[in-house]
Amino acid sequence: MAPQTEFVSKTQHYLKVKKPMLERQRRARMNKCLDTLKELIAEFQGNDAILRMDKAEMLESALEFMKVECKKPIQPISKIAVAPMDSFRNGYMNAVNEVSRVMAGTPGMSVNMGKAVMTHLGSEFNRLLHTQQVPQINTQLPSSNSSVSSKAPLSPASSGYCSDSEDRQSVASPAVNQTMWRPW
Repeated sequence: MAPQTEFVSKTQHYLKVKKPMLERQRRARMNKCLDTLKELIAEFQGNDAILRMDKAEMLESALEFMKVECKKPIQPISKIAVAPMDSFRNGYMNAVNEVSRVMAGTPGMSVNMGKAVMTHLGSEFNRLLHTQQVPQINTQLPSSNSSVSSKAPLSPASSGYCSDSEDRQSVASPAVNQTMWRPW
């Protein structure tokens, strides 16, 4: 006698295989979310006792925490005024960190050259920290009576028009303070 092959309908397959699998996945997602919620509540409350609670107690504790937080008066978020020099320092430090990261990841980079660059950047940063006088930038718009400014750009690239064939000697550059460090 030949073995009979059993025909399984899509409904039977769903009930036997798919539905239990989907239920396990749903429960796994719920447990993962509950664990995350448990860790967040423990972090915000500063109480690790919630980590030892079962799911129902943890949910009740989370609800109580949320009720307390909702009853607190909402304080307007004040924008912290950042001084331009502080912003510059933060940007400078980010740039120094990026230079350090790139130099460390460059194969064949000389240790002495890297040390010299980082020493220079550090000394410039220290000089900036000790500088009390911040030059004020005049940002006034020209009046309608004044003529077009005759100030030449610092470099051909800063004018927005630069080509390889352009004579770089023809561009007049104003005198630049020699003590100011420029990254270019």
